Amino acid sequence: MEQNSARPYDDDIARKFVAATVLWGVVGMLVGVIIALQLAWWPANLGLPWTTFGRLRPLHTNAVIFAFSANAVFAGIYYSLQRLLRTRMFNDTLSRFHFWGWQSIIVLAAVTLPLGLTSGKEYAELIWPVDLLIAVVWVAFAVNFFGTIAIRKVRHLYVAIWFYMSMVITITVLHVTNSLAVPVSFTKAYSIYPGITDGLVQWWYGHNAVGFLLTTPFLGMMYYFLPKAAERPVYSYRLSVIHFWALVFLYIWAGPHHLLYSALPDWAQTLGMVFSIILIAPSWGGMLNGLLTLRGAWDRLRTDAILKFFVVGITFYGMSTFEGPMMSIRAVNALSHYTDWTIGHVHSGALGWVGMVTFGMLYWMVPRLWDRPLYSPNAMITHFWLATIGIVLYVVAMWTAGITQGLMWRAIDESTGLLQYPNFMETVLRLMPFYWIRLLGGTMYLTGAVMMGWNFIKTANSPALVPATRS
Repeated sequence: MEQNSARPYDDDIARKFVAATVLWGVVGMLVGVIIALQLAWWPANLGLPWTTFGRLRPLHTNAVIFAFSANAVFAGIYYSLQRLLRTRMFNDTLSRFHFWGWQSIIVLAAVTLPLGLTSGKEYAELIWPVDLLIAVVWVAFAVNFFGTIAIRKVRHLYVAIWFYMSMVITITVLHVTNSLAVPVSFTKAYSIYPGITDGLVQWWYGHNAVGFLLTTPFLGMMYYFLPKAAERPVYSYRLSVIHFWALVFLYIWAGPHHLLYSALPDWAQTLGMVFSIILIAPSWGGMLNGLLTLRGAWDRLRTDAILKFFVVGITFYGMSTFEGPMMSIRAVNALSHYTDWTIGHVHSGALGWVGMVTFGMLYWMVPRLWDRPLYSPNAMITHFWLATIGIVLYVVAMWTAGITQGLMWRAIDESTGLLQYPNFMETVLRLMPFYWIRLLGGTMYLTGAVMMGWNFIKTANSPALVPATRS
C-alpha cells in the first residue's frame, strides 16, 4: 500500500477533481447552450455533420452527467471520505490512475460522439472500447474506495458513506449489464439483448444511472457538506438512515416507467409506475431532513451564499422527485411523453439539484483546499442569482412548451373527428418563444459557471494565505 505520511490527507486528488469539475462543467453547459440555440435558430447547426443537434446532444448529456457531475462526485468523495474515516486514501497511485483515466474517457467521448460513433443507447452512447476503459477505471476507484474503508481509523460509517457505497456498487452492475454486446468491428457492437428486453435493460440502466450517479452520491455529499456549511448537525440521523435504505430499495425498480405504452408487459409497466410513486416518500424525507438541518440558522440565508446554493438545490430535489413520479402515472405520461416537459423535468434535477448542490460544495471546498479566502464573495452571490433565475426560466419555459405540445398533439377537431393540428410544424412554430426563453436561461446558467471558474482561478493564484481551515 502506497501512502504519503507527510500530510494526513491526500487533498491534491480532490483539487484535481475540483478543477476538472469546473472545466468540464463549462464545456458541457456551453454545448447545451449551442444546441438550445440550434433548436431556436436552425442555421446554428452550421450545415456540418459534426455540429448538428443529433451529434452534439449526446455530447452535451455525457459531458454534464459523466464529466461535470461525476467529477464533482469524485471531488466530494475524495475530500469527505478521508475526513469521515480519519484515514488517507488507500493508494495514491490508484487515485491518480482514476483521475487521469476518467479524464481520458471524457476526451474520447468528446472525439467519438461528434464523429457519430455511438451505440445509440441513452446515457450509454459510448462505443465498446470506451466502455471497457470505463470498467477498468471504475474498478480501480472501487478498490481504492473500499480499501480506504477497510483501513479506516474509526469504527462508525457515517450515512454519507453508505450513499457513496450504493453508487460504487450499483453503477458497476448497471454499466456491465447494459454494456454487454458482441463486437463486430472496433467501433461497432450489437447488444446481446433482443427487442423489448434490450429496451428494458437500457431503461433499467438509464433511470438508475440517474438514481445512483446523480442522486445517491449527491445526497451523501448533502449530508456531509450541508451540516459543515451550516455549522449544525444533521436534523435527524435516524431519518437519514431510513432515507438511505428506503431510497436504494425502491429506486432500482422504477426504470420501466420509461416504457409506458410500449411492448413491455403491462405488469412490468405497472410495477415501474407503483415503485416510482412510492419513491416520493423517501425522497421527500431526505429533502426535509436537509432543509430542517438549517432549523435555527435560517437567518444566515440572507448573507451566506453557500447556504443559498444548498437550499435551492435541495428544494429542486424535492420538486423533481415529486414531478418524476407524477409523470410516471399513465394518464399524465400520455400527455408528457416525447414532449419538452420531460426536458424541463430532467434539467430541474440536473441543473437545479445536482448543479446547485455542486456549486455550494465547491464554494465551500475551494478556500479550504487551497488555504485561501474566496477571491470575490460578491461574484459568488452574482453566480447564485444567475444560476437560480436561469434555471427557473429554463424549467418554466420547458414545462409550458411541453404541455403545449401534448395538448396540440391530442387536440381533435369535433366537426371532423380528425387531428386539429395534423401538420407537425404547427407545433414547432408555436414553441419558438419558449425555446428562446430556454436559451436565455441556459446562457445565464452558463455565465454563472464561467464566473465561478474565474473566481476559483483568482482564489488559487491569490498570494494571501490564511490559516488552514480544513475540517
